[in-house]
Amino acid sequence: MKAAIILVLSTLAAASAHAAAPADLRAGEKLVKTHCISCHASSFGGDGSGIYTREYRKVRSFNGLKAQVTSCNTMLNLKWFDDDEQQVVQYLNQNYYHF
Repeated sequence: MKAAIILVLSTLAAASAHAAAPADLRAGEKLVKTHCISCHASSFGGDGSGIYTREYRKVRSFNGLKAQVTSCNTMLNLKWFDDDEQQVVQYLNQNYYHF
């Protein structure tokens, strides 16, 4: 019984880790619009969102999304803090990936 309760609580904790507050989503959206869209639009046309929805996209999991955001932050020398990366991850997940 105790093990079952621990399992349920850990599952709920993991699920809530993907939830984001509206303020986080707005902050993530602002970061994406400021730092990501121009590059994505030049590569994929339109408003740049095609990079997230293309059939052959690289990101296939929530952890993969986190890794990709960290990679972009590093490669582009954006100097985002961990909180900034998390806000971008939450925004992209909420609006495009739905993991």
